[in-house]
Amino acid sequence: MPLYSLNGETASIMTLAPVIPVLTVASVEDGVGQAKALVAGGLYAIEVTLRTPSALAAIREIAKSVPGAVVGAGTIVSVEQIAEAIAAGARFLVSPGAPPALAKAAAQSPVPFLPGCATASEAMALRELGFRALKLFPAEAVGGARLLASLAAPLPDLSFCPTGGIDLAKAPDYLKLPNVPCVGGSWMLPKAALGRGDYAEVERLARETARLARAPA
Repeated sequence: MPLYSLNGETASIMTLAPVIPVLTVASVEDGVGQAKALVAGGLYAIEVTLRTPSALAAIREIAKSVPGAVVGAGTIVSVEQIAEAIAAGARFLVSPGAPPALAKAAAQSPVPFLPGCATASEAMALRELGFRALKLFPAEAVGGARLLASLAAPLPDLSFCPTGGIDLAKAPDYLKLPNVPCVGGSWMLPKAALGRGDYAEVERLARETARLARAPA
């Protein structure tokens, strides 16, 4: 099933909240604790990065035991990880980039896939494969909100979830753009709070983040 037939579902995920939190989990229990706090704070689409040994198991447990969470898998860097993440219960997938083999496999994903791009040429190549929702990464390093504002006119049918170097102070500059329904970030998951198991602080920061305003649809 090509991803372009899932555009409506992709758009729905991107509009669940102004921010998709990006989680790096130390354990299954940590992943569930983060997810529960984020959902309680109003952030429902949750990207668990496949950077740690516990990531797939955490996705499986979040999908099973955290009502309201729409859990996805991030840092998809190989074709094999697509099937592994979906089998674990991921409802959407995100990659930092999209080399040809991965992009072609992503276009056949049975769940929404946000492929990463960093330039107009990369965005156009993904558009030719049927993608209409992309991840801009690393956003701040490649031009940030100014780049996305420049892409809006020549590529009006594309929307972006910028990720990389974005914090609470920078997020509003992105969210006011008509081609940015959401951003990705981890500022609501401070390492110090996670280290001491302070998920109440995560929930507080999630509530603050969920109140960010977006451009009118």
